[in-house]
Amino acid sequence: MSLLGWLLPAVPVVTGVLLVSGRFVLGRGLDRFAPAIAVGASSVALGLAVAAAVARPAVRFPLFDGLPAGLAVDGLSAALVLTVTSVGLAVLVFAAGEFSPDESRARFFGLMLVFTGAMLVTVTATDLAVLLMGWEVMGAMSYALIGFWWREPRRVGSAGISFVTTRAGDLGLYFAAGAAMIGTGSLSLDGLAGADGHWRDLVAAGVVLAALGKSAQVPFSFWLSRAMDGPSPVSALLHSATMVAAGAYLLLRLEPLLAATGWAASLVAWLGALTALLLGAVALAQRDLKQLLAASTCAQIGFMVLGAGAGTVGGGTAHLVAHAAVKSLLFLGAGAWLTALGTKDLGELHGAARRYRTVGAAFGVGMLALAGVPPLSLWATKDTVLAAALERSPLLYGVGLAAALLSAGYAARALIAVSRPIDAATRVDTEESGTRHVGPLEKLPLPALALGSAAGGVFALPVVDEAWRNLLGTSHDPGPGLVELALSGVLALLVLAGTWALVRRGGRARTAWTAPALHWLHLERLAGLLIARPVFALASALARFDDRVVDGGVRATAAAGRGAAGLAGRRIEIRVDGLVNAVGRGARGLAGLARRPQTGQAHTYYAQAAVLFAVLIVVVLLVG
Repeated sequence: MSLLGWLLPAVPVVTGVLLVSGRFVLGRGLDRFAPAIAVGASSVALGLAVAAAVARPAVRFPLFDGLPAGLAVDGLSAALVLTVTSVGLAVLVFAAGEFSPDESRARFFGLMLVFTGAMLVTVTATDLAVLLMGWEVMGAMSYALIGFWWREPRRVGSAGISFVTTRAGDLGLYFAAGAAMIGTGSLSLDGLAGADGHWRDLVAAGVVLAALGKSAQVPFSFWLSRAMDGPSPVSALLHSATMVAAGAYLLLRLEPLLAATGWAASLVAWLGALTALLLGAVALAQRDLKQLLAASTCAQIGFMVLGAGAGTVGGGTAHLVAHAAVKSLLFLGAGAWLTALGTKDLGELHGAARRYRTVGAAFGVGMLALAGVPPLSLWATKDTVLAAALERSPLLYGVGLAAALLSAGYAARALIAVSRPIDAATRVDTEESGTRHVGPLEKLPLPALALGSAAGGVFALPVVDEAWRNLLGTSHDPGPGLVELALSGVLALLVLAGTWALVRRGGRARTAWTAPALHWLHLERLAGLLIARPVFALASALARFDDRVVDGGVRATAAAGRGAAGLAGRRIEIRVDGLVNAVGRGARGLAGLARRPQTGQAHTYYAQAAVLFAVLIVVVLLVG
């Protein structure tokens, strides 16, 4: 049992490390086999996830002076490991067809596998220490993947901004771990709600900060816009089943902690609802398809965060699972069009769905699900979250419902743009050189993801909803009634029809709010002043200190050593050598004098002995 718990994250992590390291050892030859190796490892990981969801393995080991730590699969993590591995496999199959052989495929697929494995560690961790290990590796892999094309400064800069922003939030998790150690004497996730007094509040504050940063909630949302500079498969995985979903998962996992504090649950619920509303407006204003999808990710994650704050773990988790299928499908579709047509501008994509019908049909299902059209997946899961919000506050429900209507608006706008006939606005190759081709591997995962996006609507069935809640152990969660389900479905259809009519009349939604919404509410500028600029300024100051003080000290020491050596060579060494030479000459002179009496004649030696005795007698007489 414990072996299964180890193998689940180990297979993708070890395979990924071997691919990345093997690329440096074996060179480009490994790139040819990297996609097959990665897809094989991901398939094995999916099989292990299915086995783990059934067997529920647990691994326990001591950590940090005997503190208990481990990995375990329960109801919540079972749903997540199946989601992560399923979406991961679909994305890697797509990437195998999209990435050309002349790119660093071994490095890319290796990083993607480690990314997936780190998320599996995060969702199965039973304590903050192990969770932090997966959390940190996931952040590092996101940096490497967003900036994968490292020769392009814009992409590297986006990777840096994303990394610094999420790291600012990640500090909260370290703070929470320290407070948990003091408040409970342990890092176990199950014991955080029982921390003493104010320590519980400090743990909750750190967890909320880390989750909001990782899941790109207000005010951290802008980093997800910059993450769009990475390859499309990275966007698909990052936005659906890893990284961004990690923050929502953490809040759902620690819902008892949020509820125990009281204030944390209310704060999280309102921040989630406001993010869903504000970022829905941002999505509606976008002209770039990937930017629209990125903003919609923030908005949909907001519903999950709202669910955690409102106390519906089952509803929030169901929305997370359904959203993973929908958003991975939409990003892969956008990536396929970008590769084929060389653009992702909504105006220039007119006719894209008609030119590539398999991609267009799957994309259409995903967009209708995102709009909340019944009986598709997000219609049911979103209403479960809104039902819990209604029990807390009618105002909170109203904000959430308005955000849901915005979802229908931006989904309709994107769907209409790609479904329209080719016209004078259609352009190709405006961003990169398109291939005019969508390969079979790129098409292969799309129908399966479309099926998953549609089938999630079964959560609206009472039998399925009850079974789901029992699986997660949250049978007390409130569920939506028929009135709420019907109301949201009808409103979504009305918004779709209204948007279609507006587009047919040539109307353009360009009002005073679109400028800040188009620029993501200028959150990046605000965060740049508060986070990015101070961090980079500090880094520059430390670099100057290192160059001028640390390195300067080393260089000065070396220069002083060279100067002392030169001084010794020029002045002191001459005198020392002169003294040594003088002693040597004196010794040679004395040796020469000592050789003179050595004649080999006996009478000479007797004469010398007589002289010596005479001297001795004189000395004795003088002394005496």
